[in-house]
Amino acid sequence: MIKNKKTLVLGASTKPARYSFIAIEKLVDKGHSVLAIGQNAGEVAGIKIQTKAIPLKNIDTVTLYLNPLRQRDYYNYIVEAQPKRVIFNPGTENPEFYQLLKLNDIKVEIGCTLVMLATNQY
Repeated sequence: MIKNKKTLVLGASTKPARYSFIAIEKLVDKGHSVLAIGQNAGEVAGIKIQTKAIPLKNIDTVTLYLNPLRQRDYYNYIVEAQPKRVIFNPGTENPEFYQLLKLNDIKVEIGCTLVMLATNQY
């Protein structure tokens, strides 16, 4: 039985070709609770995409689909949520943010959420 890992998808998109869209579908398929924040409101796999920061409680994982410049607006938001880990998907690598997360005892994972889900390493 897969443990439900409450996940925030940051940089969510309603475009089916986007990796964040596919990640939401796969997370839902695997039974994880998903929250999503993106530039445009919409819905993917029954999950509403919010356009503003929402209150976060008991978040296990934040998976990033934002470039490092856009991540800056969310540094404090993510640190305050105290997730167990933050996944930096390809193209989101950000050494500045890694340091901040590590200082706050939040695990940094550099990888691909889709690969992790597909290989049961999520």
